[in-house]
Amino acid sequence: MKIPQPFFLQDNVVDIARQLLGKYVFTQIAGQIAGGIITETEAYQGVTDRACHAFGGRRTARNQMMYAQGGVIYVYLCYGLHHLLNFVTNQKDIPEAVLIRGIKPTHGMETILQRTGKSAITPDVTNGPGKVSKALGITTLLNGTSLDSDLIWAEDRGVYIPPNYIMQTPRIGVEYAGADAKLPYRFVLNGSL
Repeated sequence: MKIPQPFFLQDNVVDIARQLLGKYVFTQIAGQIAGGIITETEAYQGVTDRACHAFGGRRTARNQMMYAQGGVIYVYLCYGLHHLLNFVTNQKDIPEAVLIRGIKPTHGMETILQRTGKSAITPDVTNGPGKVSKALGITTLLNGTSLDSDLIWAEDRGVYIPPNYIMQTPRIGVEYAGADAKLPYRFVLNGSL
C-alpha cells in the first residue's frame, strides 16, 4: 500500500526519518520498475538546522522544492555528480526533508545492475545516497514529483523493525554545520531483514 500523504505532513522530520526504515521506495522509469527496502535515512530540520539547505530561511532555485507541502521529492545534484533523493515533509513553507541514504534492492534487479554497471547485487550497490538514485534511475528531472505518482512512490508493506535493529548516529559529511553536525539525525537498519 502506498504511504498516504498525511504521513509526510507530520511535524517531526526526525521521527519520520526513523519511521521510514523498513518502508519501500519504488520507481518506474522508462517502463522499468526498481526498488527496495529503505535501510538508511537522514533528517534535515529546516531553517534551524545548519546542515540543511534551507538553514536561516535560505530560498534558492536549487532548494525551492524543500518549501513544498510534504509528500514530494527534492532531488539535487551533489558535487556536480550525484543526484540525491529526499522526501519532503511537513507543511508548505516548512522546509524539512529526509535524505534516503540506503536501500536493500528487492525489485528490478536486472535494471539496477544495468544502471549501476555491477555484475551482482551486493550491499555496496545501494549503500549511499548517490548509489540509491543511480540504481532507481532518479535525476533532478524528477525534482518535485509526488510520492503518490506512477514515477516514484513509497510503500508500507508492514515490515516490523525491532528498535534494537535501528542505529541512530550523527549525519555524514556535514562537518561544516558545527554543533548541528553532531545531531543524531541519521538512522541505519542494523540487522538483516
